[in-house]
This record gives sequence, structure tokens and C-alpha cells, in this order.
Amino acid sequence: MKLNANQLARHLQGPLAPVYVISGDEPLLCQEACDAVRSACRQQDFSERQVLHADAGFDWNILREAGASLSLFAERRLLELRLPSGKPGDAGTAALLDYLARPAEDTVLLISLPRLDSKTQKSKWAKALIESTHSQFVAIWPVDAAQLPAWLQQRLAQAGLAASPEALDLLVARTEGNLLAAVQEIEKLRLLADGTMLDTATVQASVADSARFDLFGLLDAALAGERAHALRMLTGLRAEGVEAPVVLWGLTRELRLLAGLLLQQARGVPAERAIAQLKPPLFGKRPALVSRALQRLSLEQCTALLCEAQQIDEQIKGQASGNPWNGLAALTLQLAGGRLTLGG
Repeated sequence: MKLNANQLARHLQGPLAPVYVISGDEPLLCQEACDAVRSACRQQDFSERQVLHADAGFDWNILREAGASLSLFAERRLLELRLPSGKPGDAGTAALLDYLARPAEDTVLLISLPRLDSKTQKSKWAKALIESTHSQFVAIWPVDAAQLPAWLQQRLAQAGLAASPEALDLLVARTEGNLLAAVQEIEKLRLLADGTMLDTATVQASVADSARFDLFGLLDAALAGERAHALRMLTGLRAEGVEAPVVLWGLTRELRLLAGLLLQQARGVPAERAIAQLKPPLFGKRPALVSRALQRLSLEQCTALLCEAQQIDEQIKGQASGNPWNGLAALTLQLAGGRLTLGG
């Protein structure tokens, strides 16, 4: 059964489920969720712990044997199964289904794995983990840019600190996309700060710039019309060594999507229906972001931007003069709603 990550702490105060599944790509939050399960097990006298790493070549009979064997040193035990690939294969699927059908007595099985995409969630083993009455499936979602200020305020409060609006903005800018660094910096601030209220000077002097970005975050920011944020993420991607062709691929993909939807609108299809009929479908916040971009851009603008993308591709390949990163910055800005002058 699915369990909201925010409900995990309260749930763990009661009787423990036979199986917990922690799934996500945010290392800090996944680690904290797993730690919460471990702590609850210790508090309820699960004093024995066994860890299984299900990497390539893992013998899934080990899970069967661990589930069937009795604890040698304690009445209760915690059995951890780490599946870094998120793909158990046929043997793993069979072993997981067998375990869910007959969970071991006096045992909590803690499974940690990456975020499962929509296709994987429909697989037999994933559906069993999500829907079984013996399991609690906890999906861990990343903290996006809009949520980060509130998340940081909460973490500061837990450390007995508060920050001025300007100091909070600086902390956001320096730790965006790197929650582990954010927590480490807050702990450092707790030790170094003079008082409980942080000002800009304190944050600037103490907090390193640990912001990390990803391509899809850049695309979301551009679709949302967040120009400054999108350009800052582009600079961060370049600094982290992301290649220009990768960024161009992402921007071009979004422009082609928008151009196709705008063409349907020109033929009389409402935007909401056109988005709903996309194959593959859009998930999460993507439909709203795409809808927002459709309100800003015209088919003529998207066509012109695709022509610019073609020129950037030629620059990357050395077939045209110019700096492709300058072109990518201009393309990002215009996708985010910057003014486009046709024929210029």
C-alpha cells in the first residue's frame, strides 16, 4: 500500500508493517526515510540486522533463505534489501512475490530502490510492492525550486535557526539541487552563527556555492517562464560539464512539442484536449508547464526558435561560426518568454 512520505514518521510510531519500500532519487531524503524505519525497528526491539545488496549477479535464493530461516541472535530482526538498479529481473520478481505472499515472522524487510517510472510501476513485481497489504510503499520526491525555501526554513527551525528573507534567498541559490549540501551547511551555520537569526553576511561568509542542476529542471524553469532561474541553471549545467548537445536536445524536444500542440490549436483543437491526447502522455506538473508556455508562444515563434536550434547544432559541429553556449542562452531565454524579433 502507498504511504505518503510525510506520514511515515507517525506511521512508524505504531505496529510495524512486514515490508517497507523506499523509492526515490533524492539520496538525502531516501537515506532519512530508511533511517526512520531502522530507528523504529530498534525502538521495537528488532535488534538483529542483515543487509543484502541485490546488484548484478545477486543470488535471489539468499532472500528466500533469509526469509525462511529463524533469527539466531534475537527474536526480531531487520532485513534490508538494496536494489540500486531498480530491476530485479525474472528471478528477483519471483523471489519478491514469494516473500510478499508469506512474509517472514518477527522480521521487517526494508527495500530501497530508485524512483520507478510509470512503465516500471505497471510491472508485476512493482505492482505487488505498491498494492500488497503486507507492504508500505513510500515514494520520495525531490524538493523543487519552488519548494526549497519552505524546506530550508523548516530545516533551519529544526536546528534552532531562522533567516532573513535575503539570507534565505542566498541559501537557496547556493544549495539548490543539493539537499545534502544544504543540510551540511545548516549544521555548520548552527555551530558558527552568532545568535539564531541569520543575515546575508553570515550566509555569504559561511555557505559554499553547492548548487547542482539537471537538464529537466532547466526545461521546467523555461516552460514556466522563469527566465533568470532558467539562465542560472544553464550556467550551472555548463559549469558541471554538461555537454552543449545534451542541452540542445532538451530545448529542441520542448520546442517541437510546443510547435505540434500550437499547430493543433491552429486547426481548432483546444490546448487542454491536445495535451491530454499526447502519446506518451505528460505526467506530474508537465501538463501545467506546457499549457503555460502555449499561452506565451506562437507557432511562428516556435518555428523560428527551431531554426535557431538548427544553427546552434551547426555551431556545435563546427559547421558555422559562433559560440553555441551563447546561442543556447538566447534560446533558453526566448523559450522562457523573452521577446523574439523575427527576421533579425
